Amino acid sequence: MISKKFYSTTILLLIFLVACKEEPKPTTEKVTIVTQDSVAPKEEIQKEEEPFKLTEENAIDFFYNYNKTLKDDKVKITTSLGSFTVQFYDNVPYHKANFIYLTKKGYFNNTQFHRVVKNFIIQGGNSDDKATADKRGAIGRYLLPPDAKKGYKHHRGTISMPSSEVDNPHMLASPYEFFIVVTKPGSYHLDGEYTPFGKVIEGMDVVDKINVQRVGKGDWPFQNIYITKAEVVK
Repeated sequence: MISKKFYSTTILLLIFLVACKEEPKPTTEKVTIVTQDSVAPKEEIQKEEEPFKLTEENAIDFFYNYNKTLKDDKVKITTSLGSFTVQFYDNVPYHKANFIYLTKKGYFNNTQFHRVVKNFIIQGGNSDDKATADKRGAIGRYLLPPDAKKGYKHHRGTISMPSSEVDNPHMLASPYEFFIVVTKPGSYHLDGEYTPFGKVIEGMDVVDKINVQRVGKGDWPFQNIYITKAEVVK
């Protein structure tokens, strides 16, 4: 039989051992809790499509298709000296489509009549402003083939397209520029080399007013003659 003294001693010993038991050391390791919101969804990274640009490789196909549904054939050109309207020939499709496309892109706005040859032509569509070069860069670099065998002549009021400044034996046209004949009755020595693609139907007096402006070296007007706006009209 266990004595009360022995029993008391045993209880005290157990209490002492429990009290002396080593406490666990707190951990310093960080725990990251992953929740539903912190997991990034698996999405495919889509590349931004580059903006469309015209090139010598795609321009003809583009304007061929563009002209198929094109019903517009008139553009009003407002200048710092007044406005005039040109109408394009339907059977000169690439040059017609090109001019209307550039008009709708806003290219001609704030360009200039940069070449004025007395009693001969006024030439527009260029500028020494950086904005014009930027617009050309955004639209693309391309040339248009001549289309001078449709029977049209360079009568007074004819709008035609100059050949590129780039030396090319095929007289490929600079798509961003145009000239209008002011000679009476016309400048027929240009026939067969350049492409007539329309005519002035209203405002020829403004064309004549531009043609009499004072010019300097390279036939550039002393006072800039701006195309403030070109717009398609019905």
